[in-house]
Amino acid sequence: MSQPAVDAPQDPFADSEVVLDVKDLVKHFPIKEGTVFKRRTGAVQAVDGVSFQLRRGETIGIVGESGCGKSTVAKLLMRLEEPDSGSVTFRGEDFLSLKGEDLRRMRRKIQIIFQDPYTSLNPRMSVGDIIAEPFKLHPEAKPAQGVRNRVMELLDLVGLDPEHINRYPHQFSGGQRQRIGIARGLALNPDVIICDEPVSALDVSVQAQVMNLLEDLQQELGLSYIFIAHDLSVVRHIADRVAVMYLGKFAELGNDDEIYRMPSHPYTQALLSAVPVPDPRLRESREEIVLKGDPPNPANPPSGCRFRTRCWKATEICVEQEPELIVRPGITQRSACHYASVQAEFPTDSS
Repeated sequence: MSQPAVDAPQDPFADSEVVLDVKDLVKHFPIKEGTVFKRRTGAVQAVDGVSFQLRRGETIGIVGESGCGKSTVAKLLMRLEEPDSGSVTFRGEDFLSLKGEDLRRMRRKIQIIFQDPYTSLNPRMSVGDIIAEPFKLHPEAKPAQGVRNRVMELLDLVGLDPEHINRYPHQFSGGQRQRIGIARGLALNPDVIICDEPVSALDVSVQAQVMNLLEDLQQELGLSYIFIAHDLSVVRHIADRVAVMYLGKFAELGNDDEIYRMPSHPYTQALLSAVPVPDPRLRESREEIVLKGDPPNPANPPSGCRFRTRCWKATEICVEQEPELIVRPGITQRSACHYASVQAEFPTDSS
């Protein structure tokens, strides 16, 4: 079947500065056995060749099942874990080669918002001390107006009462605690914020409030986000581009309209078919794709395409040859599937 003509969507960030350039990022965690003399018997391939560019003011969403490597990517970009190979360039500077004072200076520009607002805040510290803590690690970044004034300014920026600066985390709700975490992430005026499933622990109504806050802050401060989540419906509301991750690799990468209207990779199609639809008429007309089996062991991934053991379209070539992220004709979407150029058998409008 031939590929239907599709107008290539305009990329609003095409002329924007590349803030973060990630190429072929790899991280394998060794598996060791033995009690005294441990020997390596294999490795968990958590991240295996991830590449993307993040531009100023852009949000890239990374989605996938638990254990696919999303949070490991976040840790590698923060240098909380050291990659085995690959490169990360921040505004033209090799981030992975930095050490000591240079690394500490660069870390001011890449901050993170953690998943759980209940465990990411020290219960023994006041809100003011929590938000001010980055200035202890980076005294050169202390604001001219004073730390306390800056903390009160940040509380107001995220929609909290500055008069509550001396309260403790247990005196706030989950959504308010996440706002405190956001304020802490903004303290050093970063260029990039990594959001590691920042709303997954919150109620649905509170999720929307936090997402709207993140979007408002992005518009006001020119921030770039890497938004990690397992829920495609959440990512749809904030991401400009979406990367679908499976077993340490990107299965598909494209702008949000391409991914949600014309998913080309079978894994993306299956994920989208599982997104709840409020309209019962649409729900009845849409075929749900149920994947068989569990994801393979990341210490021993299948040959060829890693998704082939659960894919209903897999053939001989999928066993023998690993697919690369290729561009589909007429659009910017990239899909690691041998049949990405064939029109997917999925509804063209999943909204």
